[in-house]
Amino acid sequence: MSLLDDARAVRENAYAPYSKFAVGAALKTTQGTVFKGINVENVAYPEGTCAEAGAISAMCAAGEREIAEIAVIADAPAPVPPCGGCRQKIAEFAGPEVVVTMSTMDGTILQMTVAELLPGRFTADHMANT
Repeated sequence: MSLLDDARAVRENAYAPYSKFAVGAALKTTQGTVFKGINVENVAYPEGTCAEAGAISAMCAAGEREIAEIAVIADAPAPVPPCGGCRQKIAEFAGPEVVVTMSTMDGTILQMTVAELLPGRFTADHMANT
């Protein structure tokens, strides 16, 4: 099963009663472990959790810290890129060369590296003087 297949399958468990916009994500670590995540909404709309953040949280909970690749899928007319917060989270655990695969449910795919997705990203190096 590919990462995109994993993301598609887990998307079915998304909790999106308000937006009806279900998202699934799956990432593979440098150790070869796959972690999955879904978006989870609540009535306090901005307090929801993105699918990418869920997968990253599961990865960290398991003691892993390095993303080798990640896939995200949603039912949209075009591949949906991770939100700004998730881009930063992905960049925290993935090198600039890591591929992010974004897909629609009908199979339209867009692939970008982390560097392309988040140019000029904020890193711990920016805090070197503190």
